Amino acid sequence: MSSTVLQAPDSSPATTLLVPQYLGQTVRSSLFRPANRVWKRLFDIAVALLLAIPAIPLAAGIALAIVLETRGPVFFVHTRLGKNCRPFRLWKFRSMRADAGAILDRCLAQHPELRAEWRQTHKLKNDPRVTRVGRWLRRSSLDELPQLWNVLRGSMSMIGPRPIVAEEVPKYGSALNLYERVQPGLTGLWQVSGRTDLSYRRRIDLDTEYIRHWTFALDLKILCQTVRVVLRGHGAY
Repeated sequence: MSSTVLQAPDSSPATTLLVPQYLGQTVRSSLFRPANRVWKRLFDIAVALLLAIPAIPLAAGIALAIVLETRGPVFFVHTRLGKNCRPFRLWKFRSMRADAGAILDRCLAQHPELRAEWRQTHKLKNDPRVTRVGRWLRRSSLDELPQLWNVLRGSMSMIGPRPIVAEEVPKYGSALNLYERVQPGLTGLWQVSGRTDLSYRRRIDLDTEYIRHWTFALDLKILCQTVRVVLRGHGAY
């Protein structure tokens, strides 16, 4: 990955930034500045703690509903790629049946249209693996509530690009140079712009645009819009 030396208008030589080249252009993002990273981290901790307090009794109710419907663990833990493409364990409430892997393999083998959908988006709109409680969790986005723990641990940010799996790396191409420089987010620009109704390419473009044009005002705007999107349930499945 090539880099270019940038001198911020208000900076001294000590704060000169090294930023990557993206699609042949120099990327100037205030998110790459150490001071802004610190403030963003403090913002993440404050918001996550504020949400975690009322989330505790809600999480207990969700856990009980999952246990009563199907056998298996309450949480689903999946390996995703974070900053510097380092793997981390992402936590969710389990929304699928315990034998989800076998169900997926069988469906993809028997239905070419589902296999094509999976290859394109890594999701299925009408996923046969999802339980009744799981469908409600996904529509309300409450399955992602445990990711507040990821935020508090520092493996995720409240707002950022979508956390991806290793199999998705080739699809990002040169955009990976930007993605790997920041923490993935519990929510982000693509989530408030259509979520899974968007094409895969559009999701990547929105993630890179977020990084390139990051401001605290943008984070606050996305956070507020996330509440509206979650309540409407658009693009959630």
